[in-house]
Amino acid sequence: MNHTEYMKLAIKLAESAWGMTSPNPLVGAVIVTDGQIVGRGYHHRAGEPHAEVNALRDAGTSAAGADIYVTLEPCSTHGRTPPCTEAIIQSGIKRVFIGSTDPNPAHAGKGAQILKKAGIEVFCGIEKELCDRLNEAFFKWITLKKPFVILKMAMTLDGKIATADGESKWITGPEARARVQQLRKWADAIMVGGETVRRDCPSLTVRDEPEWLRQPERIIASRTFSPEELQEYFPEGNKPQIISASSPAEWNNILLQLGEKQITALLIEGGGELAAEVLRAGIVDQIEFHIAPKILGGRDSRTVVGGKSPMSLAETLQLSRVKVETAGPDIIISGYLK
Repeated sequence: MNHTEYMKLAIKLAESAWGMTSPNPLVGAVIVTDGQIVGRGYHHRAGEPHAEVNALRDAGTSAAGADIYVTLEPCSTHGRTPPCTEAIIQSGIKRVFIGSTDPNPAHAGKGAQILKKAGIEVFCGIEKELCDRLNEAFFKWITLKKPFVILKMAMTLDGKIATADGESKWITGPEARARVQQLRKWADAIMVGGETVRRDCPSLTVRDEPEWLRQPERIIASRTFSPEELQEYFPEGNKPQIISASSPAEWNNILLQLGEKQITALLIEGGGELAAEVLRAGIVDQIEFHIAPKILGGRDSRTVVGGKSPMSLAETLQLSRVKVETAGPDIIISGYLK
């Protein structure tokens, strides 16, 4: 195995805690001696030992003189756990390979500097793009104090999300819906519009694991949804928060308020009018559109992005880093808003 393969293994280890570490990042670590893996570890959840410490414990005395591959620059300050730089130095590790540098401006590069001063060789940027993507929600939150926002929509091939009278279950198949459950595990909060609640009665929870420990907060974006309706549609569990915004500034303030509550990842699941609002407000970081190979038709069928009709193609929102995948018979297109 080479440096890239060891780092990819560390990434896979980090993903073992998918949805469990917020507001901390996902981090994995691998310790290697003479081409043999002697230690593995990952950060399980906030407040528990970090990936490096778990890997060092797994390696034991074999860590002396070894290399460690870690997806994120080791922490250098005391928090709920001691600094990982200290544990690495004491273990006798000789070389440290880092994927992402610490995004926090107050800490960025300091961990690497401390390790170098202790006589340890440090190499940064190993599979950096993959490591950065692993924690893009954490990176945004720690630097801008706002959650990373994904807009997920399910539609037919001709861009319809429901019939004229609101029937929408199910447009996509079970494989695509399973992927949505993974997104819900990632999310600290899920947002939908009031009409989506009235039409679909969504749970806005992780359903494929009933005992999931980190159910996301539920948010309803509506100017008309009432407290009485909350009791009607959500008789059990924590009651959703009702929010409304009518300008980009108001939407930005809502994100800041969510960030103050340590919500690092926000999943928006529609409907079409809410999708139009958040896209035009410029708060969406990434879209994920699930497209079923079906044609619904009908000028009155509900479209995936509603809102006011643009007067020019210059108003088109452009995507970058577009990715096309499949989930069963459905097509998944994702990309980042420029």
